[in-house]
Amino acid sequence: MKNNQLLLNQLTSLLAGEPSPLAILANASALINQSVSQLNWAGFYLYDQANNELVLGPFQGQVACMHIKMGTGVCGTAAQTQTTQVVADVSQYPGYISCDAAARSELVVPLVKSNGELYGVLDLDAPVPDRFDDQLVACMTAAAAIIMKAIDEAA
Repeated sequence: MKNNQLLLNQLTSLLAGEPSPLAILANASALINQSVSQLNWAGFYLYDQANNELVLGPFQGQVACMHIKMGTGVCGTAAQTQTTQVVADVSQYPGYISCDAAARSELVVPLVKSNGELYGVLDLDAPVPDRFDDQLVACMTAAAAIIMKAIDEAA
């Protein structure tokens, strides 16, 4: 819990006043990847409204899928429903999109602008099953809010 609050404080300080959404997302993915143990991927997919899909954004980890259709896989489901998705065992998720064979569990948090429009998703993969407990989900939900506040202010 203490480490989660430290991460959120660091994220707030790191992003304060940054005018570039790209820089915000790049440093946020790096900080999350460095601060959260047992991750093998931490990054963002951004909503492309013209094509109604998610497109790969800044991340830390292995090469990833570049386009995800809305409503498909964990990321597409989180984006379409604008609800956080916690998958304890990706092998049990119907329609799971495997970008990295080492991934065993996944957490996807929607990123929503202050006007209610979808911006994208924060995606975390772990090489162990059931990595994302309630405390970490709450922390990443708070992190997503900090990231979106910085992006809203940068616009």
